[in-house]
Amino acid sequence: MAAASETESPSPKIFIPDEWSNAAEAIANGSVAFPIAFVCGPKNSGKTTFSRHLLNVLLQRHKKVAYLDTDVGQTEFTPPGLLSLTVIDKITPDLTIPCLKTPERCFFFGDISSKRDPTTYLAYIISLYDHYLKEYCMNNKTESAGLPLVINTPGWVKGIGYEILVDMLRYMSPTHVVKIRISAESKNLPAGSFWLNEENANDVTVFEINAALQDHLKRSVLVQKDARLLRDLRVMAYFRQCFPRDVVISTIKELARALAAHPPYEIPISSIKIKHLHCQVPATETFYSLNATIVGLAVSSESEQYPQCVGLGIVRGIDTFKGVLYVITPVPQPTLEDVDLLLQGFIQIPTSLLQVQGCVSPYMSANVLSTN
Repeated sequence: MAAASETESPSPKIFIPDEWSNAAEAIANGSVAFPIAFVCGPKNSGKTTFSRHLLNVLLQRHKKVAYLDTDVGQTEFTPPGLLSLTVIDKITPDLTIPCLKTPERCFFFGDISSKRDPTTYLAYIISLYDHYLKEYCMNNKTESAGLPLVINTPGWVKGIGYEILVDMLRYMSPTHVVKIRISAESKNLPAGSFWLNEENANDVTVFEINAALQDHLKRSVLVQKDARLLRDLRVMAYFRQCFPRDVVISTIKELARALAAHPPYEIPISSIKIKHLHCQVPATETFYSLNATIVGLAVSSESEQYPQCVGLGIVRGIDTFKGVLYVITPVPQPTLEDVDLLLQGFIQIPTSLLQVQGCVSPYMSANVLSTN
């Protein structure tokens, strides 16, 4: 069991209200041995911070906790555009610092919102949840049988976003639902077990807690940062993994230069298929559309309904004469050898990597696309 002191003061910059702590303790120490906690609420209400805090509290009782991330725009343990199931085994001492982890299973959705394809979005989430049930709830022979689960959700809670949330709740049937409310009442979710009929309302414990408010003494958990900047930082942190930790890369300029000089993997075009997500691209434009973009590296399987994503890559260049794609990725070579599908969505290379003085567009040069 982790020492209590590890969670009493997770960060001097984070304020955890008493009702947040009480809700987390009630979930972790209640009558349900392996809780499934569903965290929801409008944008900027603190869902991610509460989810991190709940993870830490659960890890005081359990060796491992599963985390299902359904927010493709503000991901927790992966770069943006991914839906993932990650098993966590260590307490996070500083809740202000996001950290990348290798998920147990993930799908490349390829966008920062579910709006373009809510059907596929929901199907991926259901598949991840089914995997959790199969691996950690139905197989009593494993040490991790009954692994607790924390489900974090996006802040789109109106219109189609609300319908998706209801579908998720009804399919997953969580043991606990934490609804975080903000002061703008019209933006909040309905009160109570809004997704259930009255007969089933007693099957779940609902916590309705208020967002942490900022005052002049304590810094709010709702640190207002630009969402796009946070996504860019996650993408850069992900590709920073292309280099050993002891390699000094402390600025964006240094990272841009390092990536531009990094030897890419060569992937035979004949060994892969290319799929464009959320849009149609003429066959004659396929390679041009791929060049200098971020793609999901996926492995298809006859036994799996959806291709598993093993990581992201930057298409550094394409030589159609040699039949080779040049890809920069931190994915190790043995894993990369199984990749047979490149998925292109709308996850972009951070502009800051493309506009460094003296290193403009390091992924776009005259000779990266060769046709003869």
